[in-house]
Amino acid sequence: MKTTVEVECLPEILAGLHLEPSEFGDLMKVQTAIGLFRDGRLSSGMAARWLGIPRVQFLLRAMEAGATLLSDTPEDLARETSLL
Repeated sequence: MKTTVEVECLPEILAGLHLEPSEFGDLMKVQTAIGLFRDGRLSSGMAARWLGIPRVQFLLRAMEAGATLLSDTPEDLARETSLL
C-alpha cells in the first residue's frame, strides 16, 4: 500500500528551479530519501525500494550527495585498532 503526501509549493520556486511539479516531486523524494538515510532514520535498502532503484545505485547517489556510508567514532577506532 502506498501513501501520497501533498506538499504546497509556491509557483516562484518551481519557476526558479525550472521544474515542472512532477519533476519537483521527484527531486523532493530523492532528497528526502538521502536526507533520512544520512540522518540514520532510513536504511539504504528501504530508501532504494522507495525510489524504485537498486540499493547500489542509491548508495552511489547518497555518496555523491555527501552522505557518509560508514562512520566510526573514536571509540570504535580504538577498539578495532587494539585488536591488531
